[in-house]
Amino acid sequence: MSSQTVTLKVGMSCEGCVGAVKRVLGKLDGVESYDIDLKEQKVVVKGNVEPDTVLKTVSKTGKPTAFWEAEAPSETKAQ
Repeated sequence: MSSQTVTLKVGMSCEGCVGAVKRVLGKLDGVESYDIDLKEQKVVVKGNVEPDTVLKTVSKTGKPTAFWEAEAPSETKAQ
């Protein structure tokens, strides 16, 4: 399996939530690095990992977890 990037949306509201996500990712085999953005509620994991495994592992924290959906680059807002 080659190295890949998995991006998740995780419902984190505080540094305690970030700590919980860090703990489970730190125990997951194959993780090379990760970046947690509390403000965006975004978690990016890099390594030799399966996306479904990362999703299941992070969801064990009890936080709402889903794959990050790429937003349309040009969202139009009604005016």
